[in-house]
Amino acid sequence: MKYLQRFKVRPGDAVHLKDIDSSFKDDHDNHAEAEDEIDRDRQKLRSLQGLIYADGSCSLLICLQGLDAAGKDGTIGHVLGAMNPQGCRVVGFRQPSVEEKAHDFLWRIHRATPALGQVTIFNRSHYEDVLVVRVHNMVPREVWERRYDQINEFEKELVESHTHVLKFYLHISEEEQLRRFERRLDDPARRWKISESDYKERAFWSDYRVAYDEVLSRCSTKHAPWFIIPSDHKWFRNLAIARVVVEHLEGLHLKSPEPSVDLAHIRKEYHADKMDKKKE
Repeated sequence: MKYLQRFKVRPGDAVHLKDIDSSFKDDHDNHAEAEDEIDRDRQKLRSLQGLIYADGSCSLLICLQGLDAAGKDGTIGHVLGAMNPQGCRVVGFRQPSVEEKAHDFLWRIHRATPALGQVTIFNRSHYEDVLVVRVHNMVPREVWERRYDQINEFEKELVESHTHVLKFYLHISEEEQLRRFERRLDDPARRWKISESDYKERAFWSDYRVAYDEVLSRCSTKHAPWFIIPSDHKWFRNLAIARVVVEHLEGLHLKSPEPSVDLAHIRKEYHADKMDKKKE
């Protein structure tokens, strides 16, 4: 089965993350076995993104969500970093600024969506407004409860404007998260990424899981699907996400646009002149 279907949350399905194996790695035993496949998919990604840029008739929005240390940064660097930066950018969403708080919760999101011909990757996204705000009671229930439908309508509008939307939940276990925190503590190059709040948030693990269950159940639609990516093994996470994006883009059957100039004329006028000079 293609990864595009294997990890997709079908619209209407009830998701229970506790029943999904975060250590799944398909038929690969280790990174070495999957490395060639990952490299091939990275090359395909670069080529397909080039077609999006050249064609200019659509855009792609990739949303990455997951608990701390799930691998959002790693995915951007190892997989999506294969794309040409000229047509691709990353947007990270932290706590809203004063200006952003003065608008509706989707205002800052809409401003960051990709133009035609572009790929944009969200490191966290509009879903924080039905996750963090829910878990920490930052707004009343009746406020965040309305946001599921508002998000679905927002994403539908994007798709109708020729933006393809792919959303990935990076699924790790509680034990794997703790192991990654410990490795960060021991690694001088990555200690800056750890904070006391990372450990404090672990007390809300069950609350976040329930919140994500509802997000994945209510906001995976035909036009903007969610994909649950087993991410305990970083290499498999990279393989799965690269493969899903490649399979989706290949299904668009994008082609390079026809040239806007008379190629025969250019060959005659310039290449013939070059050959004459060589003869001299």
